[in-house]
Amino acid sequence: MNLRTKLTAAVTLTFLAASALPASAGVFGKKKTDQTVTRKPTPAQNALIDKAILREAAVIKTLRERQPLVETYIQNMRPDPAMIQVPEMDAHYLTRINFGREITEVGYADGKKDSTGKFSGIKQALGGLAGLTKSLHLSYDEGGFVRMVVIDTNGPNGDAFDRQHYNFYFVRNDFLGTVPTVVFDVEPIKRSAGRFFGRVWVERNGGNIVRYNGDLAGEDKDRAEFYHFDSWRTNVQDGLWMPTASYIEESDPKSPAHVLKFKAVSHIWGYSLKIPNKDTDQTSLEVEGAIDTSQQAPDVSPLQAQREWVQQAEDNVIDRLYTAGLVDAPSDFDKTLSDLANNILAYNQIPTARPLKVRILLTTPLESLSIGNTILISKSLIDTTAIPTTDGAQQGANLNALLAFQVAHILLGHRVDTKYAFSDRLLFPSERAFQRLPMHHTNAENVEAAKKAMELLNAKDLADGQKYFSLYLQQLQAREKGLPELNKPQIGDGLLKPDGTFWMQAIVSKGPKLDNNDLKQQGAMPLGQYLRYDAWTDQVIQMHTTYEPLLSSRDKIPFEITPVYQRLAYWQPTAAPVAAPAAAPAPAADNAPVDNAPAVQPTQPQPTTGTSTPPQN
Repeated sequence: MNLRTKLTAAVTLTFLAASALPASAGVFGKKKTDQTVTRKPTPAQNALIDKAILREAAVIKTLRERQPLVETYIQNMRPDPAMIQVPEMDAHYLTRINFGREITEVGYADGKKDSTGKFSGIKQALGGLAGLTKSLHLSYDEGGFVRMVVIDTNGPNGDAFDRQHYNFYFVRNDFLGTVPTVVFDVEPIKRSAGRFFGRVWVERNGGNIVRYNGDLAGEDKDRAEFYHFDSWRTNVQDGLWMPTASYIEESDPKSPAHVLKFKAVSHIWGYSLKIPNKDTDQTSLEVEGAIDTSQQAPDVSPLQAQREWVQQAEDNVIDRLYTAGLVDAPSDFDKTLSDLANNILAYNQIPTARPLKVRILLTTPLESLSIGNTILISKSLIDTTAIPTTDGAQQGANLNALLAFQVAHILLGHRVDTKYAFSDRLLFPSERAFQRLPMHHTNAENVEAAKKAMELLNAKDLADGQKYFSLYLQQLQAREKGLPELNKPQIGDGLLKPDGTFWMQAIVSKGPKLDNNDLKQQGAMPLGQYLRYDAWTDQVIQMHTTYEPLLSSRDKIPFEITPVYQRLAYWQPTAAPVAAPAAAPAPAADNAPVDNAPAVQPTQPQPTTGTSTPPQN
C-alpha cells in the first residue's frame, strides 16, 4: 500500500476498540475467581465517580478543539521455535485527525447495523476514513476509532459515560507511578455492542480517568467486531489529562504455544503545535578548528550566498515538518545527537563553519535524512539501537553509524531542493506534508554516501564500534521479511536497498555472527525502548528504566511492539532557566571532538538498580 493510500484510508485501526488485558473478564460473571472482590462504592467514591464523569466531558470538549497526529503500528505474529513468536507481517498508519469532526452524536448503543452489516454509529464516526488493508489476513473491523480516545461517544455531544448508562463497582486503591488512583469496574446497564465493558483508573485528586482497559462488546463475551485495548492518558497541562497511547492485542485460540494473533500500538501527539523559536534550535556547540567569519566580513562571498540560500530552504522545510507534527520540538537530546554528529567530523579532521544539527522524526518507520546541515533520525531508529551495556559503547557505536550515513550525504553535497527557499512552496495543509515534502536521496546518492560513511567510520576513534552496528543489521536482516512497513521510509532514506541488502552492507562483515541463543549478545531492542515524547509540546524525553536481565532467547524481542505501561506523574510547569556565570572556554587542539557534550545514557546492566553512564567515544 502506498503512502497516499495510507494517509486517507488506514488510520482506522488507530483506535480499535480492543485491549491487551481482558481485565473485565470474570469480574462481572456469575463466578468471581479473582481475589479482587468488587463492591458498591462508598459515598466518597460515588462523589469521585461523579467528578470523573464531568472530567470525561471536559476531555471530549478539549479534543473537539484539537487536531493531533495519530499513528498506529500493527504486527501480525506467527510461531517461532526459538523465540515463541515473531512478526509475520506489519502495517503502519499515520494521519492528522480532526476530532471535532470525528466525535459524532450518532452512537453504538443500540447495536444497529446498516445495509453493509457494519454498525451505523461506527460508519458515521469514521466519516470518510476507509477500512483497513486486508493484507494481514485478519478481519479488522473499523469499530472504535474514536472510542480509544473517549470511553463512550453515544451521547448528543459524544459523552454518554454517565450513571444513566453504566454501573460502577469499587475494586481497590492503586498507584500508577506517583499518581494515586481509585480503580472501578464498569458495566453498561444495557449490555449492547459499542458500550465500554472493563476497568477504569481514576486519579484521586482531580477525578480524571488516567487509564482504562477492556473492550466495547458491552459484555464479557468475545465479539468479532471489537478487540481488547489498554488506553493511557498523560497529564499534559495543569488538570488536563489527554489520550496518548493505547495497546491492543488478541491471542490466537488455535495456538498451543499461546501465540498472539496480532498486537498493535497507537500513539497520539501534536496537541499543541506551535512555530518553533529559532533561537531555541541553535546548538551552543563549537567545533574546534572551525573559523566563523560571518560576523567579521562586511560582505558576503558568492559561496556564502549559496550556502545562505540552502540554509533558508533548510529552515523552511524543518519549520514545516515541525508544524506538521512530524519533527520533535528542540530538546537537550537533540543537542546530544548533534554533538555526536560533529564529533564524526572532528575525528576525521574535517573543519566546518556550520555545525551539524540533529532532530528526531516522531514516526515509527526506520529512516533518516539530511536537510541542509540538519540530520533527522526516526525515533524508532534511536529506540532499537539503544542496546544497554556497561560502558554504553554499543549504543554509541550504533548512533555513530546512523549519523555517519547522513553526514556523508552532507559532505557529498546531496542537499535539499533549494526551491523550498521560497516560502510559498510550503503553504499547504499539514496532512499533505508527506506527499509534498519527499526528502529521500536517489539510489545513486545512497550508494555514494554509504561508501563515504565507511570511510568516516574507519577513523581511529570510531573503527572499533563497527562490530556493534554489524549485529544490528544482522538482526534486522533476520526480521526484515516480516516487517516491510517498518522498513519503508516515509520521507527519507531507509536502511535497505531495493534488493533487500543494506546500503551499508560492507559493515555487516565487521562483526561476529548473530546468535539469538547467546544471552550475552543482543543485536537490537524493541520499539519504545529509549525515548518517549511529550504529547503536548512534542519534545522527546530520554527514559530512565531499570535493567531487566535476559533469562532466555524469548526475552529478545527485537523490533517488536510491547505493551504500554507508563509511570504516570503530575504535570509540572517548566522552570525558568537560570543564567550561568560566564566562563572562558578551555583551550583545545584543532579539530578536537567535543568532550563536554551531554551524554547519551543507556540503562546499564547491573544486578540491582540499573544506573546510567554515557557511551564512550
